[in-house]
Amino acid sequence: MTATEVSSLPTIKPRHNWLHRVHVAFVPGPMDSLSEEVADGIMRKFEELGHVVQAKPSNETDIILTTAQYGEPLNWRKSLVLTARARFKLKRNPTVYTLLHMTPAQLSELMARFERALAKEPPDPADFEFPGLNPTAYHVLVEQGRRGGPILSIQRLLQAQAKGIRLLLVVGDDAPDYVYHFDLVGAYPKSVNSPLEDMYEDIVLRMVTTVSTHEVTDHEVVDAPIPYEVWRHLETPQAMITASAEFGKRNFFTDMVRINDLVSVPAVAGAVASQYSEGCFATWDPHIQALIATITGSARPVDKDNLTEDELAVLTGVRPGGVGAYVRHVEGKVNDPPSSEAVEMVEIDLCLPRIHLDGAWGVEAEVPVVRSKLHGHRGVAAYDPRFVEYAPLDPPYFHYLVSCATAAQAKAVKTAFCRAEALCNPHDPRQIVFTVLPGHGLMVVEKWIPGKKPFQAIWEAMDAGYFVVDSHVPQGPLQFVPDAEGMMRLVESEH
Repeated sequence: MTATEVSSLPTIKPRHNWLHRVHVAFVPGPMDSLSEEVADGIMRKFEELGHVVQAKPSNETDIILTTAQYGEPLNWRKSLVLTARARFKLKRNPTVYTLLHMTPAQLSELMARFERALAKEPPDPADFEFPGLNPTAYHVLVEQGRRGGPILSIQRLLQAQAKGIRLLLVVGDDAPDYVYHFDLVGAYPKSVNSPLEDMYEDIVLRMVTTVSTHEVTDHEVVDAPIPYEVWRHLETPQAMITASAEFGKRNFFTDMVRINDLVSVPAVAGAVASQYSEGCFATWDPHIQALIATITGSARPVDKDNLTEDELAVLTGVRPGGVGAYVRHVEGKVNDPPSSEAVEMVEIDLCLPRIHLDGAWGVEAEVPVVRSKLHGHRGVAAYDPRFVEYAPLDPPYFHYLVSCATAAQAKAVKTAFCRAEALCNPHDPRQIVFTVLPGHGLMVVEKWIPGKKPFQAIWEAMDAGYFVVDSHVPQGPLQFVPDAEGMMRLVESEH
């Protein structure tokens, strides 16, 4: 079956036209009867939708579905995320989904426990003690819970105990009521039993969406290094450091998640990064005609609120096929790879107009209409349409979510910004444009404004209430509806 034939199968929601036929294997772990029933339903739906169901994993396997039990920590040596490649002698790591079951009462009890614990100031580490977690885990559970609510603390707890990143949490007593989809960045959309077969289809399509795209982090170093004497005279690196502090004052970025703060997993290297940071940003330098961007947090710990020049990278273009960015090194400083959003940050500029900067900017140059770009794991509660434009993603991205570092997200972000009226028309008075990435966060950009430093228009719009950033990240369909004062306020639909 071709990708076109797979995408033509009936569904109740708009979905992506780039889905592939996938190979999937079920490798059962500890489970109860409801977990077994749901796993059987998922595997049956894979087959009905034209995918290849395998008796055991092979080198063709894209997805392994396994199971775990709530409250019973899995030994890392039995984690398929960490050991599937060696266990089945595979040439690559398939994407592993771990299914586990909680009753509504168990989930309500755990939710209430986290609500009480997160309300305490200072937090009591004893409230966050759970089987299988490190003593330092409470730092992550508190920070994540205060960012996204108890559901995010629960997500990190279950991921740590199950030794898995992508979880399918089945909630129900004798039958599944709904299934949460958990991932690394903290998404938690639901597949709802209304009716059961539609729920199974929704689960499968979400899984297929995940593995039908690929990472775009195969960056390539090009050209001669930038002399440090040139670098130190640029204003942009210091502007990035200043913006880091400004967004830190506004609590825009959240703390880095370190896996080993949660749980000890000696085999983590090579299977999943030891840590990941939340968010990135970049601004255009007209003197060297390149983007100055933050580095990836998976390379080493990065405090986005307190950058140094060693946490900056230089982007000059996108490799053919969009597989990664072109990177230019700087003499005399550390040169780590750029953020996982490097490709989308560069590609936005390729489909939008360029404008001319005159001598008042200290240099005459042709530059992209977008000056600065900011990505964070945050939501937007409201915006003032006089000053800010919302550029929505295409409809399938609200139903079948994609994540960072992928070609799918790069395409989604580029398409949204490249049809934004305020960017296509440089004379449009609106200086800020944003999009929402369901389950993930936001991307906001600013134009060139005389007298403003990079990112200043964004943080001033936040301070003035023209752009209201919120800790809640929507998990599915949404719209912004005008209120009595003319502000556009977030309204979410069921997902």
